[in-house]
Amino acid sequence: MKDQLLSGLLPGIILFTGCSLQKKEAENLQTSRPNVIYIYADDLGIGDLSCYGATKISTPNIDKLAGQGVQFTNAYASSATSTPSRFCLLTGKYPWRQENTGIARGNAGMIIDTTCVTMADVFKRAGYSTGVVGKWHLGLGGPQGPDWNHEISPSPMDLGFDYEFLIPATVDRVPCVYVENKHVVNLDPNDPIQVNYDKKVGNWPTGKDNPELLKVHPSQGHENTIINGISRIGYMTGGKSALWTDEDIADVITNKAKDYIIKNKNNPFFLYFGTQDIHVPRVPNKRFAGKSGLGVRGDVILQLDWTVGQIMQTLDSLGIAQNTLLIFTSDNGPVIDDGYKDQAFEKLNGHTPMGIYRGGKYSAYEAGTRVPFILRWPACAKPAKQQALFSQVDVFASFAHILKQPLGKNIAPDSRNCLPTMLGKHNDNRDYIIEQNLNNTLAIVKGNWKYIEPSSASRLEKYTGMELGNEKTPQLYNLDSDPCEKENVAQRHPGIVKELAAILLREKNKRTNK
Repeated sequence: MKDQLLSGLLPGIILFTGCSLQKKEAENLQTSRPNVIYIYADDLGIGDLSCYGATKISTPNIDKLAGQGVQFTNAYASSATSTPSRFCLLTGKYPWRQENTGIARGNAGMIIDTTCVTMADVFKRAGYSTGVVGKWHLGLGGPQGPDWNHEISPSPMDLGFDYEFLIPATVDRVPCVYVENKHVVNLDPNDPIQVNYDKKVGNWPTGKDNPELLKVHPSQGHENTIINGISRIGYMTGGKSALWTDEDIADVITNKAKDYIIKNKNNPFFLYFGTQDIHVPRVPNKRFAGKSGLGVRGDVILQLDWTVGQIMQTLDSLGIAQNTLLIFTSDNGPVIDDGYKDQAFEKLNGHTPMGIYRGGKYSAYEAGTRVPFILRWPACAKPAKQQALFSQVDVFASFAHILKQPLGKNIAPDSRNCLPTMLGKHNDNRDYIIEQNLNNTLAIVKGNWKYIEPSSASRLEKYTGMELGNEKTPQLYNLDSDPCEKENVAQRHPGIVKELAAILLREKNKRTNK
């Protein structure tokens, strides 16, 4: 079905609305197919990196990447939480167009329909090897969820990926096991896994009933089954031989990513690499513990920087860095206390994960979706600072243009080819970008204006206290003069409110494929 959708399209069809591409520049682009690596950090803020102005912590490897590539200052994830941002990236479709794209349980069924043409499908169609390593969090298995004790299907291997090594959901959710090519790694068939998010299964201790067994204590909502001295969201029993050790996760997935690169060094490849850092629970390897001076949250930022450095060193050692397009970014903005008593607030020491911006993870305000975004492709992109407005939704169509793969209206329907902007060759703004918060409240940024639609949902996230950006009346901010979104000027500019509200309504009413 997917091959028919791709091969049946007229040659050369690409959607261009939103970003321009001049013919001459298109012809001058590198003709050899680059390797592509997309590193997706987890809950990393635009203020968490020294190349974005952080002074209390140093991230030398990411800084080096930024110095060698195109560093964006106005790039956005589609959503302020993980699952929808990842859905949007891989499908080129806004997640709020589809039900069940909110934060997924650890035992959720596959969220992306297997008939959907994904980013991985497009790379595979172009003759690439395709791999996914690390955090997935888009569901596995059928509608009832995965069968952890047998072949897990569907999986990313049914969405265009040739190889998978997965953290199924998030590291604070059960099951705490890796999945490789549709099977739980190191599972003993005589010790089958059971997972339930509604009631306790088995007799394993929980954080609620056995706090004396914890090495990391929950602050809220993470009091179920204890794995490796940490209580999680959800209940699990069985699979003891398959359980991960949190302190080793970064090493395990980084080595898997390196192995994949080495194995495919002689042929073009696409690697989607989702790190677990800096999501809770923050449990750094002993090499990084206590090294940042900012507590464990700072320590796992150092660990993340090491991960990026390992990928860069691998490319250099293989002699393939020149024609490898490497992107580093985050799935949403930062959060400080997100469920564990890890002294993240107490040990900030003046560090500002949100930078100058308001909000954070879960929020419609800027720090919810304005994220670091760095692209390095030495063969085709000169080092530059890119101030253009850019959204991760456009990565799909931009990659498709590099691959010379046509896209029709039912493939990546919200993605636009912004390749010259991505490569720093143009500084054209996207016409507008759309942001989504935890409650599916939408915001739109167009030029210097940002509009947040009215919402009757709660103003604060119930556990973290994060401002969600939900107000019963329209909000309008001038991001040029008020980037911190302190003054709502909606009543002063009713015409702009009307214009931006109409764009959002038009987007909501668009009909797209599944």
